[in-house]
Amino acid sequence: MAFSRIARGSSVTQSLSKLTSETTIVSQTIAKNARYLRHFNLVSSSKNHILLFNNTLQSRGLTRTPQIESPNAKPALDYAEPEVEADELPELGPTKRFEKPRVVVLGTGWGACRFLKDINTKYYDVVCISPRNHMVFTPLLASTCVGTLEFRSVAEPVNRIQTALAKAPKSHFFLANCTRVDADKHEVYCEAVSSEGLPYGPSEFKVTYDKLVIAVGAQPMTFNIKGVEEYATFLREVYHAQKIRRKLLLNLMLSEQPGLSVDEKRRLLHCVVVGGGPTGVEFTGELSDFIIRDGREKYPHIKEHIKITLIEANELLAPFTPKLRQYATNHLSKSGVTIVKGIVKEVQEEKILLKDGTEMPYGLLVWSTGVGPSEFVNNLNLPKSHGRIGVDKWLRVPSAEDVFSIGDCAGYVEQTGKQVLPALAQVAERQGKYLATVFETMAKQHAGKAYRAKNADMGKPFEYNHLGSMASVGRYKALVDLRQSKDSDGISHAGFLSWMMWRTAYLARTVSWRNRINVATNWGTTLIFGRDNSRIDA
Repeated sequence: MAFSRIARGSSVTQSLSKLTSETTIVSQTIAKNARYLRHFNLVSSSKNHILLFNNTLQSRGLTRTPQIESPNAKPALDYAEPEVEADELPELGPTKRFEKPRVVVLGTGWGACRFLKDINTKYYDVVCISPRNHMVFTPLLASTCVGTLEFRSVAEPVNRIQTALAKAPKSHFFLANCTRVDADKHEVYCEAVSSEGLPYGPSEFKVTYDKLVIAVGAQPMTFNIKGVEEYATFLREVYHAQKIRRKLLLNLMLSEQPGLSVDEKRRLLHCVVVGGGPTGVEFTGELSDFIIRDGREKYPHIKEHIKITLIEANELLAPFTPKLRQYATNHLSKSGVTIVKGIVKEVQEEKILLKDGTEMPYGLLVWSTGVGPSEFVNNLNLPKSHGRIGVDKWLRVPSAEDVFSIGDCAGYVEQTGKQVLPALAQVAERQGKYLATVFETMAKQHAGKAYRAKNADMGKPFEYNHLGSMASVGRYKALVDLRQSKDSDGISHAGFLSWMMWRTAYLARTVSWRNRINVATNWGTTLIFGRDNSRIDA
């Protein structure tokens, strides 16, 4: 009996062993073929997603033509696409009679975003096209370079400024660059910023407009000086500030490496700012504050070698009164800034050459010498005024029906008898606000559709009154010049009270309450704990 139980136990053991072996083989087979199963599921899922995406496009008023493959394109999946003609592009076609007029806005700067904020979407559908999806609060951008403020505190998403871009079925935001405007056909031709990562889809498309607002801003001026584009860093965008912050902190840490010569330490720790306008001076003030309060405490080895040089060809802070300019010069000099009056001849990788023969090694070079027209504006087949797009008193482009332009890219044509306005944020913002009222006036006259505004009453022409200028110079000091022009009288003063006015004014003008709270919180934590000196590669 016992023998029988043992025999049966052995049989069970052998069966279990055989079953385990077979299970192992099946598991290995499944693992071996898993990638084929995943590929099959991915292809099937992708086809379903393509059908869903096409239906979504149609529901939002978009039509999609099949893929135009780039020569460098790599297929993400093995599925067939219908063949198309080479000149076919996806498009947002003309609006129908019963649809709202479509306003296309190029840009997300001060002028464009104020227009988007104030445009009445009860009368218009809005399409915004820009290579960035946010507005930059430029007066506070210099503070982010040294950790006084965080980057998100100066960036406002465009779909928060105008919620219709996210919610309205026929309003859209496209992350793209406009490459060409056909004013006769009322079309703009665009190219996506990057198609990398997309499984399909052309990178080019066109949009038909009823009204077009060109507010693409300007680009930094280099005066065709050799090496500026390659080696200098501008201060116009958030990614510029990120680059400056990473470079500054990297140089501070590299300068402590053992075996480094004194000359190399001095080069790494030499920060050069070219341009003595408000942006250049404010960045210089923030940088000197960072070095005096935070840098020398957290990097004690830099005390003997770190240096800041500000280069200006003409007058420092030219728009301000002579008294305020002298105050800024004295204050920066006391803060350890060397002010050099000179003209840059050439920029090399580790040094700059001045026209008087001076060679200046540097570790960080920030270029802030003003702005000029972009290549896109130069290539537009529209009338120009001092390199900008020519506009009349109502900000219309005279020779292009239904085309308007505002901000740094626009300037009055000679026939208006008006001077070209300065490239300032307050000019662009007030033009955007004014233009939104003009569009509402047109809509109430049923002139919002294409070709219907020729005889419309636009109301009063745009008038600009300068509200004054402000600039921070560091160490709780600032300049306030409330004159309406250089030749007029008005209040101008400097010091701690001016610094309080500067902060209060910019905090009040920050676009949203979310960013006001962020900015106020950042200022508070910086005052108590010092600036953030974390170097994060992004």
